[in-house]
This record gives sequence, structure tokens and C-alpha cells, in this order.
Amino acid sequence: MTAEEVKSRIENLSRELEQHNHSYYVLSDPTISDFEFDQLLKELEQLEEQFPAFVDANSPTKRVGGDITKKFAAVVHDFPMMSLSNTYSKDEIVEWENRIRKIADGKLEYVCELKYDGVAIGIKYVDGAMTRAVTRGDGTKGEDITNNVRTIRTIPMKLKGNNYPSDFEIRGEIFYPLASFQKLNEQREEAGEALFANPRNTASGTLKMQDSAIVASRGLDCYLYGVYSKETLASSHFESVQYAGEWGFKIPIAERKMIAKCENIDQITDFINHWDTERHNLDFEIDGIVIKVNNYRQQEELGFTAKSPRWAIAYKFKAAEVTTVLESVAYQVGRTGAITPVANLKPVLLAGTTVKRASLHNADQIEKLDLRIGDHVYVEKGGEIIPKVTAVNLAKRDPNAPVFKYITHCPECETALVRNEGDVKHYCPNDLGCPPQIKGKMEHFISRKAMDIEGLGSETIDQLYDAGMIKSIGDLYDLTSEQLLPLERMAEKSVENMLTGIQESKLVPFERVLFALGIRYIGETVAKKLARYFKSLDKLMEADVETLVAVDEIGERIAESVVEYFQNEEHQLLIDRLKSAGLQFEIPAEQFAGNTEKLKGLSFVISGVFEGHSRDELKELIEKNGGKNSGSVSSKTSYILAGEGMGPSKREKADKLGVTIISETDFEGMID
Repeated sequence: MTAEEVKSRIENLSRELEQHNHSYYVLSDPTISDFEFDQLLKELEQLEEQFPAFVDANSPTKRVGGDITKKFAAVVHDFPMMSLSNTYSKDEIVEWENRIRKIADGKLEYVCELKYDGVAIGIKYVDGAMTRAVTRGDGTKGEDITNNVRTIRTIPMKLKGNNYPSDFEIRGEIFYPLASFQKLNEQREEAGEALFANPRNTASGTLKMQDSAIVASRGLDCYLYGVYSKETLASSHFESVQYAGEWGFKIPIAERKMIAKCENIDQITDFINHWDTERHNLDFEIDGIVIKVNNYRQQEELGFTAKSPRWAIAYKFKAAEVTTVLESVAYQVGRTGAITPVANLKPVLLAGTTVKRASLHNADQIEKLDLRIGDHVYVEKGGEIIPKVTAVNLAKRDPNAPVFKYITHCPECETALVRNEGDVKHYCPNDLGCPPQIKGKMEHFISRKAMDIEGLGSETIDQLYDAGMIKSIGDLYDLTSEQLLPLERMAEKSVENMLTGIQESKLVPFERVLFALGIRYIGETVAKKLARYFKSLDKLMEADVETLVAVDEIGERIAESVVEYFQNEEHQLLIDRLKSAGLQFEIPAEQFAGNTEKLKGLSFVISGVFEGHSRDELKELIEKNGGKNSGSVSSKTSYILAGEGMGPSKREKADKLGVTIISETDFEGMID
């Protein structure tokens, strides 16, 4: 064959094998025998071996694995992979639905889907070919596991048809089918190896293996259901999922009620109840139901909190529960000084893992449970990282067991604990001398959403603290290679990476530096609001409680915490050190170029679709000109900025309250 004929044969074989693969694994409708498939695959392997110049990264031969990945590179997501708000209560689903109905325009339609108990994945396609597969990670960055994902036969490497976006990402969940998981454990048992605890953890561990051939042998599967692109394809989530099925993805099947459109709470409840029973008949594990607003325009209107979308919620099925004995109670001290009691339990098997500890939350919860050491307690594994104690079996209690007494002093530094009015937790006030608080604050400071210092982690913080090199976050900026190199596990390259990361953190913008300080109640969103309002740390430090409360969404508790933090002399000295180190404590003037106060004192609600601007651009323009954005119409609303498709409910409320409705052109006139 000529080179052109070889290339053509390789392309034809690849297309044919992918079609047979789709028919077998996705449609469960094989079109040729296994022997015929293997012969075609063998021919392709031989041609690729003889003519490596024509090998495609997405060749069907990659399904069998063989690539070795020494290190999984960190990748920034094109679209953040946010987590969902969870609930175990149907009443909270009703509250959520009532809440979003007040914000969104028009009649709401919902999509209910299964909540797969697997590993979240985002797979990028360019011109119909897989280019990258990335884990969730922290939602902003994940790990590139493309070689391993290519071995999963239900995930297409090249798409069918031609109506897909030229550049998009599809998200879903990789899981271990129960039959495959059982077979794997049987093989391990025969070989005298330890059994794997549960399918989800095993799927996660498999995807991180360096040898993709082992991954290929494990038989992982995947459902994909979330399309993300800058190109507009569909007007709703359900429609996008159906398109994805046409492109060759394994999607939730509507005919099997794996996905359904619902018009009201009753239909949502019916879907939940159906799968609460039927989930036990599936060949994979689910732990709940996801409910989403179907319409993309309404999703955009509802927006996001700092952690999750407002337009979606996850209902978790009742968790597995066992009983065991409470042997003792330990206390953990968080970076804010919050004390969290933890139950030490007689080890017990729960949902596939051995449980030795469980959360007790706070003193009120212990009192409510009327807990005693030696009690037989009920332990539940829900959405938390560690299980929780939910009740006591009073029938088995020792009548002589003494009443439980909560600690009065910090278990780490022995400082007397305090409990402020309105707080559910006790706190250690010794934030500058309590080791876990000091180390916790430093770990928060270096974290990805704060200063994002590469080369530094919690273990290194422990090592440097124990060596006496760092006693506060200010000490990080005085570290030298001469100090670090003699330490254990400190090679020249790792020290160089750490010091480079520390230097680069000096460029982190003010709002993230403010968040990194770890002031109580100051999360990402609040830090951003305060930074943009005051524009510099000096002005923020001068603000009193009354001034702070005047800032949008800043309440009295946050205001008091900020004032208290900056009144502390030790904190003032720390700020001076960080300023001297060169950190960013103000927003550069150029960022405010073009800012005005033309909309000062005015509150806007945006509704509908616009020709000249996206909704996010309009929100930015409102803030840039001194105005305030609001999600719902109230008597405090100055204007409704209305585009095409404004909902009747907002118009009705505007008429009732006498709120003026303006167009995009009107708005442009106000700020020009």
C-alpha cells in the first residue's frame, strides 16, 4: 500500500472500530462478533506499529492502555466545577423551590437526575476529538488524567455527527459497575490480597494509576450529562443532554427514568421516591437525586453563591447507620479557634469502610443527645467527611455512667474557652499562641483560593513550625534556602519551588490577600466586597462598625469581627510585616479607571436577555458606576433593567411596588 492508502485504511478502521465500540458498550447492541472486532483491532495495531507517523492520539488502540503517566499535571478548569448544596430533607427542597421562584422570571421547569456515587470528570473536545480529561480537584484546578480516561470504552474519543460545538467540555461521573467491582474483589481474594472497601474509592484510586493498561483492565464506566461551551447550542439542560447522546456519549436514559423533566414539587417528590426504592436494582451506586432548573436563561438569572449554583440542589438518600460503643471524646482546635468534639468509637464497618471516629459538632449537640462515655450510639454516614453520632441506645446504657462534662480549657494551650452569644461553638481566644490555630491560619494563608503558594503544603507547614522557623504567616517571607536545605526531605529543587512560590504570592490581588488573613467570618465573597468598597487595607482598618454595616451584605457580626481583628496590636504588627514584604494591600488605581458614581445609591434588578451586553457585563457596569445589584424586586429596588423575555412575575411586582422598568438603551444613557 502507498502511504496515502495506509493513512486512509487507518482512518477507516478507526471509524469502524469506534462505531462498533459505541454499539456494544453504549447501546448494548453489538453489530459484529468479538472475534471480528479483535481482528480489526489487530490490523489497526499492526498498521500503527509499521507507520507511527499516522497514529492518532485518539486511536481505538488507546482503549487497551499502556501509556505510563509519572505525574498528573494540574490544569485550570475553563469553567469552575462547583459542588452542589446538599439536603436530606424534602421540606428543604420545597423551601429551595419557593426561594428560586421568587427570583427567576417565568414558569420554572426542573430536571431530575440520578446522583452518581463516583468520580466527577470534565472532558474537553475540540473539533469533535477528545483533547483533555480533568478531575474536579478543588473546583478551580484538577488533574489531567486523559490517558486513563481514554481506556473507558463508553467515552467516545471522536464524536458522531457534526452539530456539536467546536470547543466544549462535557461533565459527568466515572464509576465502578457493581458486577465489575465484585469480580475484582473475588480475584484479589483468590490472590490473597486485601479487598477494596467500596466502588467509589476504588474508581478514584484506579483513575490515579500510572499504568493506563491496568486502568483499561478494570472496566470503569461513565455517564455524561453536562455540556459547557461559550457557543450556544440549546436553550435548556435537558435538550443539551439529548444532543450529547446523538454525539455518541452515554447519557442518562429518559425512558428508564434516569432523567426526567418535572413541573412541580409533586413530580420531583415522585422521582425521588421512585429511585429511593429502585436504586437497589441498579448495577452502580447512587446516593441521591440532583434537581436543576432546566432553562439556561433562568439558570443565568439565578446565578451562584461562592460555593454552588442557586439553580440546583442535591437530595441525599438516608445514610447507612450502625451502632457501636462510644469509648472517649477528643477535641479538635480549628484555625479560627473553634472547638469541635469528636467521638472515638469502637471500630465498626459502615458503608464499606471501618469507622473509628464520628463528629459530635458542639456542646449543645452532646447535651441534646445526653451522651455518656460507654454509651451504645447510632452512627450515620451522610455527606460529611467523617460520620456523625445521631442518637443513643438508652436501653443499653450503664445506669452508673456519669453525666458528660464539656471541657472548659483549650486541649492544646490550656487557655480558658469562651462562647459568644449566638455562637454554637466554644472558642480558644489564644489565636496568637495556640499551635493548631497558628498552623491552621498558615495553611489557610497558603491555600489555593488565598495566596496559592506553590511548593508549600500542610506537612511542610508542620515541619517548619516544629523546627521553629515560622511562628506566623509573616515569617514565610523571611525564609532562605540556607535555612531550608538542611531540613529533612528538602532537596534543592523543592526549596527553589517553595521560595519562588512565596515570591510570586506577592502579586496576589488585595481581595485574596484579605481573605488569606483568615479574619473570622470573612470568606471569599465578603473579602471581595470589602476590598472593592474600601479599595485599600488602610481605609478598611480605619472603618468602624457603623461604616462597615453600610457596605452591601455586611452584617453587624462581620463588622464587629473586622474591627476587633484590626484593633489587636499583634495583628497590626503582622500587617506591617506583610506590607514590608511587598504584599498587595490595595487595588491599583488603573482598575478603577472609568469608574463613576453616576448610579450611587441606586439598586438594580436585571431580568431577561439583552442584545448589547451579557448579564454579567451589565452587573459589572452597575458596580463600576457605583450602583448595587439585587436578585429580587423589593421596595428598595430603584430600577428593573429589562431585556427580552422578562418574566411576568417581576413585571407584576414592579407595578405593585411602583418600581421603574428601563431598557438596555435607557441604562446605557444613564451611564454614558
